[in-house]
Amino acid sequence: MSTAPPTTTDESPQSVAPAPSRRAWSPLRPLVLRLHFYAGLLVAPFLLVAAVTGFLYAASFQAEKIVYSHELTVPVGDHKLALSQQVAAARKADPEGAVSAVRPSPEADATTRVLLSGVPGVDADHTLAVFVDPYTGKVRGALEQYGSTGALPLRTWIDGLHANLQLGENGRLYSELAASWLWVIAGGGLVLWFGRRRSQRKVRGTSGRRRTLGLHGTVGVWAAAGFVFLSATGLTWSTYAGANIDTLRTSLGQATPSVSAATGGEHAGHTGAGTGEATTPDIALDIDKILAAARAKGLGDPVEIVAPADADSAYVVKQIQRSWPEKQDSVAVDPATGKVTDELRFADYPLLAKLTRWGIDAHTGTLFGLVNQIALMALALSLILLIVWGYRMWWQRGRASAFGRPIPRGAWQQVPPQILVPAMAAVAVLGYFVPLLGIPLAVFIAVDVLLGEIAYRKGRRSYGGQVA
Repeated sequence: MSTAPPTTTDESPQSVAPAPSRRAWSPLRPLVLRLHFYAGLLVAPFLLVAAVTGFLYAASFQAEKIVYSHELTVPVGDHKLALSQQVAAARKADPEGAVSAVRPSPEADATTRVLLSGVPGVDADHTLAVFVDPYTGKVRGALEQYGSTGALPLRTWIDGLHANLQLGENGRLYSELAASWLWVIAGGGLVLWFGRRRSQRKVRGTSGRRRTLGLHGTVGVWAAAGFVFLSATGLTWSTYAGANIDTLRTSLGQATPSVSAATGGEHAGHTGAGTGEATTPDIALDIDKILAAARAKGLGDPVEIVAPADADSAYVVKQIQRSWPEKQDSVAVDPATGKVTDELRFADYPLLAKLTRWGIDAHTGTLFGLVNQIALMALALSLILLIVWGYRMWWQRGRASAFGRPIPRGAWQQVPPQILVPAMAAVAVLGYFVPLLGIPLAVFIAVDVLLGEIAYRKGRRSYGGQVA
C-alpha cells in the first residue's frame, strides 16, 4: 500500500522518468507511484487503526450474542403475553425515565426490549433496554443500548473505538481521513500492478523486496474492490464528506424519506418522525392496538414501536431488519383512533436512498449476517498485511544506511499539460467534496513544490528531479 512495483523510477534515485515509451501511461506512472508511496506511508497508521478496530467490530456481533445470551434469549414457551403486559413488567422493574420505544420479541426464543429514555446515569444518546421474557413477563436484565442496530455495551464501545477512538466528534476525523484516502491508495495500487509486465507480478520463486512486492500486489489486487467499497460507504456518514453527500442527495431529490408522525400524514419531505425522544410516561395502554394496526398493514417482525413525541403526534411503527432482504417499511398510527395516518414503503425510497441503506448495512456487517461479518474481517486482515508489507518494502528500498529511501521528486513535471490540467481540476472538485482528501493533498503538493524549489536553488537538483 505504501509503495508499488519497482521500475527505473523506483530503483534509481537519479531519475524520475521511466524508459522512453509512446504509451500515455509512461509519464503518469512515476506520478501515481509517488502518490501511492507517500499516501500509503503517511496515511497507513490511520488505516491500521481503522483495520484493527474494524476487525473487532465485525467480530462483536457474534461476541454480543455470547456475552449477553441471558438477556437476549429465553426458553420457548407456549403462549406470549400481550405486549402491554410485557411493557408493564418492565416499568415495574425500572420505573425511572420514559418508555421511548418497544421492540417486541422477533423470534420464539428472543426477549422483548423495552427502551427507556431519560434514565439517570444513562448517556443522553443511549437508551436503557429492559429485556423481558415474553412468555412469563420476568425481567432478565437491563443494558444500555445505542443506535438503530440495537448495539449493547460491548459492541457500542468497539463501535466508538472504530469510529472516533473514544474521543468524541473530534476523533471522527481519523476515520474520515482513513476512508478518504483508502480508495486512492487502492486505486493507485491497482493501476501500478496492472501496468507491470506479467512476468514481474509473480510471487513464487522470488525473494527479498520482489517477493514482498509480489505478496503486497497480489493481495491488494484481490482486496481492492472491497477497499473502495468500504471507503465509499464509510464516507456517507462521515463528518464533512458525509454532510456534502447528504446535501447533494437532497438537491437531487434522493434524500432518505421518513414517515410523518403528524396525524395529518404526508411523509414526503418529513424527517422528524421516530426520534425516540418521548414525553409520554406510559404507553402500555395503547401499544397492543398500535401493534395490531401495524400488523394489519403487513409489518412483520422485527419491528420497533416508537412513542409519540407529544400529545399531538402519532406512534411510529417501523421494521428494523437490516439483513437481506431488508425490512424497512414504516407506518404512523393515531393513538386516539388506532388508525394508520401515514405509511412509507422501502420499495418507494429513491434509488440513492436505497443504495445508501444497503451500503451502510454491508459496511457494518448486518446486510448478509455472518457471511458479511467474515468478509469484513477478511478485508481488515488483508489491509493489516498490506500495511506491514508496505512498510517492509519501504525499509527494503534503502541502500546500506539509507533506510526507507523515498520516491524521487518531480514526477508531476513529466505529465503532459493536456493530461495534468484536467486531472488537477478533477482533483480540486473531488477535494472540495472530500476535504480530508483535498486538504492533505494540497499541503503535500505545496510542501513538495517548496522543497523542490529549495533544492533547485541550492544546486542539488539534477535533471529529472533529485531527492532533496
